[in-house]
Parts: sequence; structure tokens; C-alpha cells
Amino acid sequence: MKKEEGKSHQSLVIRKRKLNGLLLLLVIMLLLSSCSESPVDTVYFNFSGDHGVYIVNEGNFMYGNSSLSFYNPDTKRVYNQVFQARNGVPLGDVAQSMSIWKNLGFIVVNNSGKIYIIDNSTGEYKGHISGLSSPRYVHFINEKKAYITDLYSKKMTIFNPTTFQVTGFIPVGNSNSEFSQHSTEQMIPYKNLIFTNCWSYDNKILIINSDTDQLVDSIEVFKQPNSMVIDRDNKLWVLSDGGFEGSPFGYEQAGLLKIDAETREIERTFQFEKNDRPMNLCINPTKDTLYFLNRHAWKMAVTEKHLPEKPFITSEYTSLYGGFFSLAIDPANRDVYVGDAIDHRQNGLVYRYDASGKLIDSFKVGISPGDFAFITE
Repeated sequence: MKKEEGKSHQSLVIRKRKLNGLLLLLVIMLLLSSCSESPVDTVYFNFSGDHGVYIVNEGNFMYGNSSLSFYNPDTKRVYNQVFQARNGVPLGDVAQSMSIWKNLGFIVVNNSGKIYIIDNSTGEYKGHISGLSSPRYVHFINEKKAYITDLYSKKMTIFNPTTFQVTGFIPVGNSNSEFSQHSTEQMIPYKNLIFTNCWSYDNKILIINSDTDQLVDSIEVFKQPNSMVIDRDNKLWVLSDGGFEGSPFGYEQAGLLKIDAETREIERTFQFEKNDRPMNLCINPTKDTLYFLNRHAWKMAVTEKHLPEKPFITSEYTSLYGGFFSLAIDPANRDVYVGDAIDHRQNGLVYRYDASGKLIDSFKVGISPGDFAFITE
């Protein structure tokens, strides 16, 4: 009996060990599973005192893979995935633009319908504005008022940049049009007025009185104005891509207009070749030289009477990928930043040139680098 009892006890011990082993294996698998789903360790950035630039990487539509990079031109160091690394969550679906106000950065995430606010020095999340339709750009009027433009909503949003609370709207809808007008894009201040371009299926520059938050006038320009700047003589320059062949709104040659901001009269007209698609109009810190993209990067003085004949910076991939994707001028030193989205699938490149067009540096960022926000203080 003792021998049989010993065998029974030994069998029970073996079964218990097998059960314990299975339980241990299950616990290990659960731990591994939970670890794989947990966010990466938070990265604590310190960009305070840096003269740098944030690069907004659009990502791919509906993929939620937009991202934020930071580049220090003094050390030539680049930090990628800043927002996610610092805050443990992805930035969202199609990051459109970023605006700097005091110590805060306002990142517009277009297809997510929101704006994230971060600390400029650390990348730390400070708040957000949600419930927007398709936000594009932010412009600050004062400490209590800022505007948000929108691609699809027939109104501009007013919010308080200190509290991040929405405080009102500016109706801009055109009930006489069969198209979804008016979309609103960039904003240029002049006295107590804000000029905003209507890009999608449109040909208008709207004029908003920032004291009364009312639409007061408009200017008709070439079809689909995509970018604007104002020069040293208070001339508003508007770059239009002309639409596209087969567009129900119509298709025409792209053009550049010089408009007096005071009288709102068109003073000079420039037209591109039929297949040109110019975009990203920029101006240097002294506001006497224009820059824009048309596959390559181009520049021209505001006093010129003709479009430039030769590119300022040449893209090597115009036939393969269509050329450069984004452009910005550093307001501190006139350096030229050019974004190259390559094929819009892999991480993009940013090239940094001096004012003469000499290459200083190049570095990898996220997918489709589309906008730049400079920290100058």
C-alpha cells in the first residue's frame, strides 16, 4: 500500500508541477502581451534657448501616421516623432500646419479635426481644441482672440489662445454658388484686417475685420489661390494653381498677382505655363524677395516685372516624384528650408540652404514634410 501511495503521491506532484508550469507560462505570455501594447518610455526634450524649427510631417490620409520633428540648425541635430515620444500618443491623421505663439505651439491636425497645443521647449501636451471640421491654419489676433480657417466648414472659428476655448464663428458661406464655398486657408494681417485665401473650387480672397469679426469684402483672383504673402510696401502677393483639367469649377493657367492691400487693386499680373503647378509662396525677412515652388524652388525680387527664367534650387526628381513638396524661409537668418516628400510613402527629406542657395545640411524627417514653424526667441 505504501508503494502504491508513493506512486499516487508522485503522480500528483507531477500533475501539480505541470499545472504550475502552465500557469507560469500563461502569466509570462500575458506579461509579454501587455508589455508589447504599452507605450514607449516618455522622452523628455529640452529645446529651451534653441534657435530651431519644428517640421510638421503630414503622413498619409486615413493612416494616422503624421508626426512632428524638431531641428536645431546650430548643432545640426534632428529629433523625430517628438509629439509621440514626449506624450505617448500619436499626433493624428494628416498634420497640416503649426503656428507659434509665445511659448506654445498650435499643431493643426486636419483630418482628425483638432488642434494640439504643446510647450515649445519640451513638446509637452498642454491642451487641445476639438470638434472642428477640417482645420487648416491658425492666426493670433491678441491674447484673447485667434482664428482658425477650415477647408470644408463655411465659417472660421474664433478661440481664446490662452484658455483654448472656442468663443465664436465668422460665417463665410457663399449661398449663390453650387460649390462648397468658401474654404479658407492662410491668413495675412494688414492693419485691422485679415486676408484669407479660398483655395478649393474658388477664386476669392476674403477680407475679415478683426475688430468686429465680420466678412467685409473680397477680391477676385486666379482660380484656386493656394498661398499669400505681404511685402515691405504692403503689397499682397497671391499665388494660384489654376485648378485642374476636368474640374467642374474650371481650369486656367496658374498665376501670381500683386495687389495693393490698401486699395485692393491688382497692380501686376504674372502667368505661368499651362502645365505648371506653383505653390508655397514665401517671403524673406526683409520682405523684398519672393520664393515659391514649381517642381523646383524659385525666387524673384518684389520689384521684378517678369517671372524668373531659371530655378534658384533644382530638384533632381521632378520626372519621378514631381519635385519639391514644401518651402520655408528662416526669419532669423534667411536660410531656405525645402521639404522633399519623395514618394509620400517613406520618410521624407529636408534640405537646408543659405540665402545664396548653397546646401548647408540635409536630414530625414517623417512622411511628407509639409510645414515649418520657427522658434526665433
